[in-house]
Amino acid sequence: METEHLDIVAEYLRLTREVLPQMARDNARGWPVVNDHCFQRIVLDHVCGGTWYDHLERPAYKHLTPAQAIQAVRLAEEIAQGRADLHEMNRQSLIWRGKLR
Repeated sequence: METEHLDIVAEYLRLTREVLPQMARDNARGWPVVNDHCFQRIVLDHVCGGTWYDHLERPAYKHLTPAQAIQAVRLAEEIAQGRADLHEMNRQSLIWRGKLR
């Protein structure tokens, strides 16, 4: 991976491993998830348009294309800024996984 791509992936990981879980714990946002792996699931499922592991090898962050990494960062930022509906994104992710109808 090129340095710029690695930096974008690192930002995705920082947002989903640190920023979003901390925001979920600190604020009374009423978010449906608080754990890093849940934020990663939701973001990656939306980047892939379905269950991420049907589209990416594991570990997913090592297999993101540059465009996917940029989209993942944008989605995570939108969640953090309150511009994305995390409840709906989680619901759709669970539907793709067959856990909700």
